[in-house]
Amino acid sequence: MQQPAKYLVVIDAAGGMVARMFDAQRRLLAEFDASSSEVAVMTQGLQPARDAADPVWNDALRGHNRQEREQAEVFTLDV
Repeated sequence: MQQPAKYLVVIDAAGGMVARMFDAQRRLLAEFDASSSEVAVMTQGLQPARDAADPVWNDALRGHNRQEREQAEVFTLDV
């Protein structure tokens, strides 16, 4: 059984914004266009953190440069 999503990261990927959902262990569950209406619904009332440059995200966000990670929004979802 798949774990529930705990984090939603909105990050630049090659010039386009993507939303990536991760479980509590920061394993990727899904990826989709950040401009989708689902992102607005999931993040309503939540304040993003700017902590994607934190080392705990190194494996999950491998392939993103420092600037992309520093500018990313990390939402902790209600589970």
